[in-house]
Order: sequence, then C-alpha cells, then structure tokens
Amino acid sequence: MTLLYKADPVRGALWAERFAQLAPQIPFRVWPDLGDPAAIRYLVAWQPGDLALTLPNLDVVFSVGAGVDQLDLSQIPAHLPVVRMIEPGIVDGMVEYVTEAVLAIHRDLFDYALQQQARVWQPKPLRAAASRRIGVLGLGMLGTAVLDHLQLFGFACAGWSRSQHRIEGVDCYAGDESLDAFLARTDVLICLLPLTDATRRLLGRRVFDTLPRGASLVHVGRGPQLDSAGLIDALERGQLHSAVLDVTDPEPLPADHPLWAQPRVRITPHIASATRPESAVDAVLENLRLFHAGERMNGQIDRTRGY
Repeated sequence: MTLLYKADPVRGALWAERFAQLAPQIPFRVWPDLGDPAAIRYLVAWQPGDLALTLPNLDVVFSVGAGVDQLDLSQIPAHLPVVRMIEPGIVDGMVEYVTEAVLAIHRDLFDYALQQQARVWQPKPLRAAASRRIGVLGLGMLGTAVLDHLQLFGFACAGWSRSQHRIEGVDCYAGDESLDAFLARTDVLICLLPLTDATRRLLGRRVFDTLPRGASLVHVGRGPQLDSAGLIDALERGQLHSAVLDVTDPEPLPADHPLWAQPRVRITPHIASATRPESAVDAVLENLRLFHAGERMNGQIDRTRGY
C-alpha cells in the first residue's frame, strides 16, 4: 500500500516526515525512487506524466495543487479517481493575496506608486468600501473563502459560476446568460475559475468592455485564461484602470513580454498560495480514509467537466 510522491523534492521530504509521524504503516517514496511499482497504490503529483499508466495496481491520483489542469487526464486510466488538493494552506494564502490586491486597488496604491515615481504629492478622495463592487468568477472553495473575507470590509460582493450557488451576503449569478449582468456591476473582477476549454482566453476584450469603464482585474486563476494583448489594449484605452496578475501565459513570463512594461500592471510569479505540507498530508490521509470507506473524496473531480 505504498504512496509515491512526484513533485518538489524539498517539500517531499517534509511530506515524508509527516507521513512517518501520522501513518507509519503506509510506505512513502519520493520519485524517482519507486521501489516495487506493483506496490504503489497512491500517487501524489504535480505532473505525473505517464506514471499512472505504468503502475499496475494504482488506486488514486492526487494533485498537489488546488487545480488539475496541469494533469493530462488522457494519461490517467478512466477508472482511477483524480483528486485535487483541498487544504487550509491553499485557502489562507489565496485569501491573503486577493485581499491585499483588492485593497491596493481600492486605496489607489497604483496611482500613488506612479505619483511617487514622479515625486508628486496629491491626495485622492477616499472612497467607501460599500461603494466598490467586487465580483468573483468561480465560486468553489477559494472563491467562496475570498468573498467571505472581502465582505468584512463592507465591499458590495457578487459571484458568478456555471451552476447556481447561495452565499450569505453575496449576489450570486449563474450561467452564460447572466455573465454580462455580473460583469456590468463589477468594479474589481477577480478570476478564480478552473482552466477549461470554456475559460481559455475568457479574459479578453469582450469581458473587459462589458465591465464598467475604469474597472480593475485581479487574475489568480490560470495563465491561459488571459488574453494579454486584450488586457494591454484595455489598459491603454482607459477601459481598465489596473491589473494584478499572479498567473501568466507562458510561465515564467519572458523578459521581453510587453506586460512587464505596463505601469498599471503588477506581476507576481504564481505565488498567491501553495500547499502546506503538514495540512496537505492531513488532507490526503483523510481522503484515504474516505476512499477505503467507499465514500467520495474531498476534491474528487468530475472528469467530464475537468474539475
């Protein structure tokens, strides 16, 4: 009943320590040390490649990240459950990052940064949080947590997803037919959607032009969801005021990419959140308990949707 870990080896060593403490009965191996391939029942990976096709007795594939778009599902046999990571470290990191980004936009820090470069002292009128309309694309675990925290500041919060949700204090929109209405009432758009064929290049001119003039973007979904040329065009036309990007396409962003030169774009290297080894191991062990009890695991994906 061996578990094989195939991701960052430094984090893998921390996982191994945690497993030794909490589940010494489960042999833990870090790729490429497979041992006996026939003994491996659980695979924890970021990008497993074709490993799932070569391990004859594999039972479950766990992603070390909150998403699974980095996985090639065609390389994972259809009978195997695929589970994305749901653990507090990912949630806490994302809430911190998005909250800071929204507050930076709300308190005009992009404008003040430009004023500082020009050595200009020019206070701007303060705007009440209640008058700033926040909209979150994607109402999964991360989107819901972000909205819960942003409500504490008094922002007018709304969310959009493919299916209907109910979140206290949040105006929830669902389906393609409601997307334009959601965008039209949104001053700060936060993208937390999974990457699918439907969301690839979603953040482009049509979406930007449906937002109110002077809106801003916080993009923490996946890089291929953004049309960077469309973003630059919207910024240069004044349709968008500013953008905070934690994900780009490609990653790393090439040094000569025009996004680097945009004065109202802040770029970070995909660091908004990350799994914490201690809580991630706890999450995997709980899912193994559910699996052996014949129950659906937390984060188990619907392969027809891709998330």
